[in-house]
Amino acid sequence: MRRLLWFVSAHARAFLVAGLLGGLLLPGLAAWLAPWLPLMVAALLTTTALRIGHRAALGAIGDVTSGVAAALLLQMVLPLVAFGALTLLGLEGTTAALALILTCAAPTITGSVNLALLLRLDAGRMMQLLVLGTALFPLTVLPVLLLLPQLGDAGTVIAAALRLLGVIVLSATLGFGLRHIFFARPSEGQIRALDGLSVLAFSLTAIALMAAITPALLTQPRAVLGWAVLAFAISYLAQLAVLLILRRKAVQAGPLALAAGNRNIAIFLVALPPEVLAPLMIFVGCWQLPMYLTPLLLPRLYARMLGDG
Repeated sequence: MRRLLWFVSAHARAFLVAGLLGGLLLPGLAAWLAPWLPLMVAALLTTTALRIGHRAALGAIGDVTSGVAAALLLQMVLPLVAFGALTLLGLEGTTAALALILTCAAPTITGSVNLALLLRLDAGRMMQLLVLGTALFPLTVLPVLLLLPQLGDAGTVIAAALRLLGVIVLSATLGFGLRHIFFARPSEGQIRALDGLSVLAFSLTAIALMAAITPALLTQPRAVLGWAVLAFAISYLAQLAVLLILRRKAVQAGPLALAAGNRNIAIFLVALPPEVLAPLMIFVGCWQLPMYLTPLLLPRLYARMLGDG
């Protein structure tokens, strides 16, 4: 088993691509896994916390002020600016505009710490941005809800955010506890095995998240292409912008760029009415593509911007 996990760790990017392809080429498996997504997300968080350990996470939490400021900027200021710009252009009522605003308002994805590990960024600081961003989401989302009443009842969205925060805290606590008990001083081989376990969990989650894409490709190929282009543009332009602005502060720039371009838009789905939900589900599926391909397509960009290459 250890050799298998070492193999997965050594070919992490290939396994992420395999996860995306599995979701596209095996729609039956993706549909079967989809109902298990909440449990899979919890397992992913637990394995991630097990990999980085509580010491690395706590070491990055010392500067809470910058984490709170980042959450307010990324999750409240940015969507309000986007709404204002779209309103000036007369596009605020379009479905694409709704997807953009919701993406900007969402906290970072639960798998962002895995992305940080794959890109050799500060995973502890990434965990801080994940926890603080999710904890502040019920506050930062309120102005967006006032601007977009079609999202439904504010209480529903906030309740979903609190449930997600609870899952993150419980899963992280379990992972940190297991790390303290079984891997207090892990060897290099154990670290590689934990990396492999984390990549496997991430790849299986990708399969489930792609469940909506293959059926849409068969019936609405042009729509899928359009949503995919929008998803790549939002994700990669956001990451590039943060890296350009903060390139002189490498420690903060990497995790912040990942947080900006990899958002958990699925948190809104519980509150959206069916007529809004249908087209956005295709976008949610397409949104996985730039995120899961970030470790494959953007490592040179991160290395160059952060002075590592």
